[in-house]
Amino acid sequence: MSLLLEDVTLTYPDGEGRLTALDAVSLDVPAGTLTAVVGPSGSGKSSLLAVAATLVTPDSGRVVVAGLDTGTLDRAGKARLRREHIGLVFQQPNLLPSLTALEQLQVMAQLSGGASRAARDRAAALLDSVGLAAQAHRRPHQLSGGQRQRVNIARALMNEPSVLLVDEPTSALDHERGAAVMELIAGLTRDRGTATVLVTHDRTHLGRADRTVTVRDGRIGAHAPV
Repeated sequence: MSLLLEDVTLTYPDGEGRLTALDAVSLDVPAGTLTAVVGPSGSGKSSLLAVAATLVTPDSGRVVVAGLDTGTLDRAGKARLRREHIGLVFQQPNLLPSLTALEQLQVMAQLSGGASRAARDRAAALLDSVGLAAQAHRRPHQLSGGQRQRVNIARALMNEPSVLLVDEPTSALDHERGAAVMELIAGLTRDRGTATVLVTHDRTHLGRADRTVTVRDGRIGAHAPV
């Protein structure tokens, strides 16, 4: 299933007027592909991610996730869509300090009513897929920054999302660990068939994306393969 943004405009109150965050933005992300979104601070990258995640409702335009037009959904429907079809990887992992890596993932399944044994098996398999099988029973303070980000990514995949949205995953990592995380996201995108959008300031790893999109002043420039 793909992600589609069609002619999306988003504005915010700004004094007596409105500030345009996204200006008639259209973006189609096919399943199994990674689209990197770059641009200067304040260009609209974060707004694009928030709209795609259904966390913010645009003024106009359509957002289609896994074949569902999100404009037809109420708040509860959007929350359910996020649980079932959207994986979110935030800039900071925000792991729960008292839980092990395995438990961080299991919590996600429990929120969706997943069976505990099946959830445990899936969590273990996902940690293995990101190279953390040996760290499954370690807590966040026992993991490196790169390992915590890998747990963050595995957690976002726990409910088998159709769409994966990633915000600055390498910002707190050195070059080597950042490259490993980017390679991991690209590989998981292909292997699991997610429509992945990755917002980044770091252009050094863009070769791992299928294409790069530049956002400036709320508008998307020409799509370019990397």
